[in-house]
Amino acid sequence: MSDTHSWWDDRYVQYFEECDEIWHAGDIGSLDVAMRLQKLCPLRAVCGNCDGGDLRRLFPEVLRWDCEGADVLMTHIGGYPGHYDLSIRQQLYARPPKLFISGHSHILKVQFDKTLGLLHINPGAAGMQGWQQVRTLVRFTADKGEFSDLEVIEIPR
Repeated sequence: MSDTHSWWDDRYVQYFEECDEIWHAGDIGSLDVAMRLQKLCPLRAVCGNCDGGDLRRLFPEVLRWDCEGADVLMTHIGGYPGHYDLSIRQQLYARPPKLFISGHSHILKVQFDKTLGLLHINPGAAGMQGWQQVRTLVRFTADKGEFSDLEVIEIPR
């Protein structure tokens, strides 16, 4: 998920009940939202350009970890395959992860980067701030270094 911008939706409980972890690609907006997500299941998150001091102290700008044998890299402002943001481009090209997640644009996009051999996911925006007509989340399964069962969840505005 990404770009909640302090918005809490009780439907998050239902959407994440089957999940082992929640990954938030920044612009969480408030410590309250982060803590409420963390109560549902473990939270991995990065801070976004709109996140303030408390969230910046809790969450890094870039997070990289191993998920079920796959290298995952997450940041808020990342761009898209062929148009990666300067802030992350060097890291992506030097050592491409298997999965790259970024937010910021509020535009849902799932795209395979053939050049770097990675899957890029921008989950869109789960909050109410912005122009998007449909709020979105992305759920998937990670198992033995592979990602499958990708599901886009649309939350009407």
